[in-house]
Amino acid sequence: MQFVSFDRKEIFIRTWEEVAVPRGVVQIVHGMTEHGLRYDAFARWLNARGYVVIADDHRGHGMTDADTLGWCAGDMFADTARDEGEIARAFRRKYAGLPYFLLGFSYGSFLTQRFLAENGALLSGAVIAGSSYKKDFEVYLGLLVARLGIAFRGERAPAKLIEKLSFGAYAKKFADREWLSADARNNAAYHADPLCGFTCSNRFYADFFRGLKGLYTARYRAGLNKDLPVLLLSGEEDPVGDMGRGVRKLYRFYTQKAGMRSVSMRLFPHSRHEFLNEEEDRAEKWGAVADFFEGVIALQAERSSVRASAQPPLSR
Repeated sequence: MQFVSFDRKEIFIRTWEEVAVPRGVVQIVHGMTEHGLRYDAFARWLNARGYVVIADDHRGHGMTDADTLGWCAGDMFADTARDEGEIARAFRRKYAGLPYFLLGFSYGSFLTQRFLAENGALLSGAVIAGSSYKKDFEVYLGLLVARLGIAFRGERAPAKLIEKLSFGAYAKKFADREWLSADARNNAAYHADPLCGFTCSNRFYADFFRGLKGLYTARYRAGLNKDLPVLLLSGEEDPVGDMGRGVRKLYRFYTQKAGMRSVSMRLFPHSRHEFLNEEEDRAEKWGAVADFFEGVIALQAERSSVRASAQPPLSR
């Protein structure tokens, strides 16, 4: 379906809504140079457990911008973050009263981090997957290189140097040069997909790195709901999360510096970036997500029961 966003841009959305009695709604925010359909098996698995699932194709990605992959007019990070908020509002209205969850992976995890400060009130809980704490030299260097690329080659030009400095460096950490996952079948499917693996534009990276600079600030912390349940999930060998170090730093930021009271973290041994797509221990990995949703729903039910019992009896 086509979703008309705040600026009249049409965003392609897939929905998995064949759930007899929905127990909750999950909005998936996909990663860089991929698209929502890659989550089909996971979405159907969630359907079987009572969850309606929604996944858009971001600006410059998938069926939203199939003819200009890696580029879209406007601020690609800020506008996409705003799209996610608009989508959440629309589907919260459609499924009013149901718990609403956001699951962001990789690039989508940073969009989700921003979402928490801007639209956290829309959520019952959030899963930040394949992520990291990104406020380091890499961000400032990336922004500089992207701006130089725009100046000398144009904003639509593929940012090949940034790709080499980031993805190329990640690949060198593994003997098979496959940093995405340890699952050969998953890697082959990704490489064969015409909507995956393209080089994003200079504009994409300039917007992305500028967006990352806005995270973790005093203003960002002030926008966070300190009681929102958040789960950090990652492969222990994920180079995006600096082999777990960046994920642990993100956990410390939310729990210690931001003062959030319901943040948990789990790292999967021997898993790389796309841990959700690896066949090995899939039941455990997908189950960790479902267990988190179930825990939030149970907690909400318990709180509702306490509030109801605290109400004074009606007088006759």
